[in-house]
Amino acid sequence: MAASGIVRLVACGSVDDGKSTLIGRLLHDSDAVPADTLAALEADEAGDPDLSRLLDGLGAEREQGITIDVAWRSFDIGERRFILADAPGHEQYTRNMVTAASAADVAVVLLDATRGLLTQTRRHTRLLALLGVRRVFLAVNKMDRVDWSRETFDRLAGEWLAFAAELGLSDIAAVPISARGGDNVVARSVHMAWFEGPTLVDWLAATPAPAQAAGPFRMAVQSVIRHGAGYRGLAGRVAGGTVRPGDRLRILPAGTEAAVARIVTFDGDLPRAATGQSISLVLDRAVDVSRGDVLAAPDAPLDVADQFEADIVWMSEHALLPGRSYWLQLATQTVAARIGDVRRRIDIDTGEARPARTFALNDLGVATLSLDAPIPFAPYAESREFGGFILIDRITDETVGAGMIRFALRRAATVRPQRLSVDRDQRAALKGQKPLVVWFTGLSGAGKSTIANLVDQRLLADGLHAVMLDGDNVRRGLNRDLGFTEADRVENIRRVAEVARLMTDAGLIVLVAFISPFEAERQAAREIMAPGEFLEVHVDAPLAVVEARDVKGLYARARAGELANFTGIASPYEPPTSPDLRIDTSACTPAQAAEEVMRLIRSALAD
Repeated sequence: MAASGIVRLVACGSVDDGKSTLIGRLLHDSDAVPADTLAALEADEAGDPDLSRLLDGLGAEREQGITIDVAWRSFDIGERRFILADAPGHEQYTRNMVTAASAADVAVVLLDATRGLLTQTRRHTRLLALLGVRRVFLAVNKMDRVDWSRETFDRLAGEWLAFAAELGLSDIAAVPISARGGDNVVARSVHMAWFEGPTLVDWLAATPAPAQAAGPFRMAVQSVIRHGAGYRGLAGRVAGGTVRPGDRLRILPAGTEAAVARIVTFDGDLPRAATGQSISLVLDRAVDVSRGDVLAAPDAPLDVADQFEADIVWMSEHALLPGRSYWLQLATQTVAARIGDVRRRIDIDTGEARPARTFALNDLGVATLSLDAPIPFAPYAESREFGGFILIDRITDETVGAGMIRFALRRAATVRPQRLSVDRDQRAALKGQKPLVVWFTGLSGAGKSTIANLVDQRLLADGLHAVMLDGDNVRRGLNRDLGFTEADRVENIRRVAEVARLMTDAGLIVLVAFISPFEAERQAAREIMAPGEFLEVHVDAPLAVVEARDVKGLYARARAGELANFTGIASPYEPPTSPDLRIDTSACTPAQAAEEVMRLIRSALAD
């Protein structure tokens, strides 16, 4: 069956609303369950096969009686093929529901007639609207437990239909069902003769085939294939439009152009390729193209920007930290990105916008993003492929959020890099040295500033140009507006790293002495520096030793509860896993430690 005729369906709703039973009933009554699978099912209370277990693939699902992972099954109604996803209803697994809904064409939302419209029902409906699923069907389940009450159905359906309409959903309908008995699933119910609307299968059968993406040609490059002398193919799946040999294409974000020489597939060359086809394009000339670039029609290319406003679904148990660097993946592109301004959090039940500084697990909201490099994009409302993205923790590789681009920020178009006539190499040559950042990290009291100060003196004695950035000193000026929450600590290090980078542009050796407790921020600092110009020095000492020193009395105050979020006591310190140098200051003097650092610096300057 052609991919263009396939409809992707997601079933969602709150836990225990009966999604798995409904899907099992739908598959069973549609003759989509093999006889051996049916025979292997355990019996339910009535002695019939427990259809809710058809999609339980994980042992934990069978043990707990809930859906955890997304389960996929295909079935046919007439000439139409459906790929069905059973999305978890439990709030803890909202991320899995987002995964399933992000690719769906239509959705069925389950609602338990005995419990009514719940927060999770609203959350899933709101997510469907946010993710661009426009055809949505409400199945009011367990009508047998409310005596097939028309009044109950009318009240619940009316409440949900009004809520869905407020979200911009227009192709919506509702049906009363009993998934366990099959009422109004495939066959009409004898218990609810008062209902004259479609059954679930009738509604599905009336679903139009997904429209092919019209408009100009667009394809994200998945890989560059080299084979033999002279062959260089740009592989990808056509996201929209058509392409033929001879067509000119623009390569984004660079903006260079070339013409299509060949359209190559496993089965041979094609005279034309259209939406959904996986192909390899050979261009008529050598141009710089790599994975993540986008090929587009030159008369209607995608916009390119590095700052956006976006809807965010936060999916991590660890709260969003504005300013922290995450990986952003959009289409085949991966780029470092930071959340800047959290503009609002959306109340799931009311839709009211509330002020917020961060997002917690399962929060929905709006925020701005700043990327380390410009990317081709389209607003999510126009293109799921080029407007939807995920955010990934750079240390753990955990997917922490999903987002939908609203628009590029105006400043993304108005703020451009200024080319300078005097470059960093010339400034460094004038000073007769190589720029370098030496980043001292460790607990308060470990000796970072003491050692960095001694190193600064030795560099001066050697005739080298250096500057020292101390945590307390910077907080008295540039960062005086920041506190000690995790979010403020992230921003503290982000600012200092940017200052250090600017100082290396001036040809300086920069000594940075900050606790810098989080590995992610230290890694982000390393990555914005030029290769070979960042040295991480872990100034280490046991907690008992630094508490005994406690020159500023901070540990005593933290133990007494007078200082919140103090690193090592109430806030974690993540020690470097692979520093360029580790110094145990409980086993050496500051002068000995400074000499170790000087040897490291001399070695780096000599490279």
